[in-house]
Amino acid sequence: MDKLTDKTFQFELVSPEQVLASEQVYMVEIPGEAGNFGVLADHAPLLAAVRPGIVTITAPDMSQKTLFVAGGFADVNNNVCSLLAEEALPLSDIDTAALDKEMADLKDDIVFAKDDQQKVQRLQRRVAVVEAKLYAVRQAA
Repeated sequence: MDKLTDKTFQFELVSPEQVLASEQVYMVEIPGEAGNFGVLADHAPLLAAVRPGIVTITAPDMSQKTLFVAGGFADVNNNVCSLLAEEALPLSDIDTAALDKEMADLKDDIVFAKDDQQKVQRLQRRVAVVEAKLYAVRQAA
């Protein structure tokens, strides 16, 4: 390894259901609300909102894995990056046919819920997550 990849930090990706990653990594790319951002060892402290999208984890050997997150918060401090995700799963676990059906159902539900603004907002948030999952899978293909 060269001097650049010798530097690692601890990365934790946690969803309400499970811990998806807890490992030493070289780099993580996270979909922040203000745009994607990368984290390397010795990164300045940071607290950022996370939007639905792809998290790319680069191991010290430069191999990569990608996961989908539906939003959450990232905290970087003292060579530890913790991503607390509302929902997270490996891209390989995403079923596009099921998402296409869910999208159609959600759009129907929005039409019928037009008088209940809170319900419409919850449904629109879910549509954004489904759209982000479909985009993530299609980008990885």
